[in-house]
Amino acid sequence: MNIKQLEHLLALARTRSFSRAAEQLFITQSALSRSIQALEEELGAPLLDRIGKRNELTPLGKDVVARAERLVRDAGELRRSAELFMQGEGGSMRIGMGANPGAMLMTPLLCHMAQAHPKVQVAITRGPTELQLMQLRANRLDALIVDARSVAPSADLRVDIVGELRTCFVCRADHPLARLASVTLAQALAYPIASAPLSDEIARLLAELYGPQADPEHMTTLQCEDVGSLIGAVERSQAVFLGLAAAAREGIESGRLVELPVRPRLEANARFAYVTLAGRTEAPVMAVLRAFAAERLRD
Repeated sequence: MNIKQLEHLLALARTRSFSRAAEQLFITQSALSRSIQALEEELGAPLLDRIGKRNELTPLGKDVVARAERLVRDAGELRRSAELFMQGEGGSMRIGMGANPGAMLMTPLLCHMAQAHPKVQVAITRGPTELQLMQLRANRLDALIVDARSVAPSADLRVDIVGELRTCFVCRADHPLARLASVTLAQALAYPIASAPLSDEIARLLAELYGPQADPEHMTTLQCEDVGSLIGAVERSQAVFLGLAAAAREGIESGRLVELPVRPRLEANARFAYVTLAGRTEAPVMAVLRAFAAERLRD
């Protein structure tokens, strides 16, 4: 049996007439008759008693109709869910984010999805890249947005670069260093340095540019995976933020924060990647995430 046959039976049960049911279904009366006959043959018993011009359900027919109503309703919901899924308006996305992309994407993405795609279930987790890669491989996450340099090449991963962002030093607008035309690293180190864990490449560039004193392991006073909390601490203290200019964009644009003119200038960019399992078919709604990340992860 199939859903169409059950829909035909339901129409016939409502109208008690082959002609009216066929008219409602936009099929011929002979086609409807063949469909009901095929269903009766498969079930091995009649579903209708044809009494003159009337068609009455048999006891089996009544039971089948009761079950068919639920099946046809569920099938309709399933079709609707599939349509929404393909349009990017349904389904779910389970995302892992690194500290820096999380600081710039998490809240804006949640707001965007709630407004533009309210039927999509969104779950975001934060944590070390190694742990999130394990969750991705265990199918507990659909995609990661992390520092590209933290992902070792692997045949089972697809890594797409979605953004490259500049690293700098940032402090409060009324900070003593903000009045200087040029700042040395030694002057910056006179204050607490707030930073998320930095990649090995950024750490190497810091050491090459400023010497051993720039080793993040010793230079960083305040370290946290949550960049938003670090920015909050910098706005409320004399700490200096070392990280992505884009992560401090809101504070800089509002005038609460300023970028420090540290010399020599730090020419270090962070690269972010959209990571999925190679060969996995993505839900259409994940295209929304890709586009959103590409738009936001830029200077």
